Amino acid sequence: MKYEIIVVGGGHAGCEAALASARLGHKTLLITSNINNIADMPCNPSIGGPAKGIVVREIDALGGEMGKNADKAALQTKMLNTKKGPAVQALRFQADKVTYPKEMIKTLNSTENLEIKEAMVENLLVKDKKIEGVELENGEKILASSVILTTGTYLKAVVLAGSTRKSSGPHGEKESKFLSDSLKNLGFTIKRLKTGTPQRIDKNTIDYSKTQEEKGDDIARTFSFDNIVYREPKDQISCHLIYTTTKTHEIIKEHLNESSMYGGYVEGVGPRYCPSIEDKVVRFSDKERHQLFLEPESLYYDDIYIQGFSTSMPNEIQDLMVHSLPGLENAKILKYGYAIEYDAIDSMQLKRSLETKLVENLYTAGQINGTSGYEEAAGQGLIAGINASLKLEGKEPLILKRNESYIGVLIDDLVTKGVKDPYRLLTSRAEYRLLLRNDNADLRLRDYGYQVGLIKEEKYQKFCKKKENIKELETLLKSTRITPKKEINDYIETIPSTPLKDGISLYDFLKRPEVTLENIKHFIELNYSEEELEQVKINTKYEGYIKKANKEAEKMLSLEEKQIPENIDYDKVPNLASEARQKLSEVRPTTIGQASRISGVNPADISILMVYLRRNG
Repeated sequence: MKYEIIVVGGGHAGCEAALASARLGHKTLLITSNINNIADMPCNPSIGGPAKGIVVREIDALGGEMGKNADKAALQTKMLNTKKGPAVQALRFQADKVTYPKEMIKTLNSTENLEIKEAMVENLLVKDKKIEGVELENGEKILASSVILTTGTYLKAVVLAGSTRKSSGPHGEKESKFLSDSLKNLGFTIKRLKTGTPQRIDKNTIDYSKTQEEKGDDIARTFSFDNIVYREPKDQISCHLIYTTTKTHEIIKEHLNESSMYGGYVEGVGPRYCPSIEDKVVRFSDKERHQLFLEPESLYYDDIYIQGFSTSMPNEIQDLMVHSLPGLENAKILKYGYAIEYDAIDSMQLKRSLETKLVENLYTAGQINGTSGYEEAAGQGLIAGINASLKLEGKEPLILKRNESYIGVLIDDLVTKGVKDPYRLLTSRAEYRLLLRNDNADLRLRDYGYQVGLIKEEKYQKFCKKKENIKELETLLKSTRITPKKEINDYIETIPSTPLKDGISLYDFLKRPEVTLENIKHFIELNYSEEELEQVKINTKYEGYIKKANKEAEKMLSLEEKQIPENIDYDKVPNLASEARQKLSEVRPTTIGQASRISGVNPADISILMVYLRRNG
């Protein structure tokens, strides 16, 4: 049997890729080694966080599933960084580890054009550098026009704790033994990466009197722009904050060489921005303590996840470490922490569409590309599913720009700069982060979702009405003026704010830092949704900064419009620095803008390249 698209792997990337291609009308097969592990959350029980939460909103804006599913599984919802500006605010949900996969599997099973098969893919079928299908562990061959690899941490996976090494995927699952060899034989550069996870504790053995309760927001929040609330604020589950102690640090230092990492048992490179607790103690030796969060994993069982306590220490040392923590002196460990190593490809061997440069119609997404995190994986999976579909339809790929989305920043970083350690999205990676906010993801990306066919007409018209209302409200504020009458100035002083000397529009009045929309309601009725009001408030108060960011983005876009021929021979470009020549030949950038972001290519090299391109038409 032949399919149009085969997706290998049922994690967060695989689910989004399979749903996208099937919803776009293409006969899709999702192959996973264990159906029960589809949409599994093998590490932390949360969705979102700084930058990552905005990715989830972007996935929803484009027509993906993660945001809707996270809303269904929410145990606790929080908007992070509310005391800071809107550029760094993002949602983070505690998600039920039982409900999340259960709801995703339900969605997959009810989607037309999508089949699920439980099997292990061990080889790729390639002819004349073009994908033809996959070969299973039992020798069965399944043909397809396109294949999307979303293998997570399963390629030659090894679980480590102390000096113990065991070939296994997360939860003791069977690893993929031969697929990375197949990739290597096709010319892909294979990297060895590492990640880890902390212990799970029986909640009934925790002394919560020694912890600080962390509640969710008292405002109902959703990732999805559908705004369906499944758990009211009053029903949210609390997390708890504790800190490591001097004793914890002493235990770690005393037994440091017994950990997999410091004992020399680890081959892979670990994540820089999500280090193990032993790595934190060594790297940040000046810190007297590190914060840890006790997070519930599910309503259906008693496991508590110790956020921030990832380790590869032997189990007997983990006992000492856990029991040194406040409130956990008598805690029962239900599952010990471990590190896991796995194979990944060099992401610089990808096009910006996530199609590989070496094999036509082969796409990769998620941790196989060197990223970390559920959200980064899901964003890539969605784009891979969309672009594999568009290519089958003979259409141009969807390439999101750096000023349009965090997904665009993520993919551009992967294919242009590559990774040395598991890549994690951060707000600092986005130079236009004021434009890439949590609140405006739909305004940035919903048109794309509609154009590719993932956003249906009814939902799109609702979105268009929202845009009209925002424009209408801004016009209303600009056209309504208040004057320095006594009763008006008396009210303004109660805000408190400086009384008026001249007339002013409500739009300019709202720009004052201390003035809120509630103050504006004193003068006019505002019959608009909270989302519409929020959008106008931010656009008004940050107008100058937004204009400046847009102006900078326009300069970048002008460079993005300057295409570089696919067949250019950089050896023929005179006067290029040798490093620039090497990096340009390796990355094969498609635009001058992308070329300018390559490490080792300086502005002088870009000027030389542009002159060469002009002279050669």
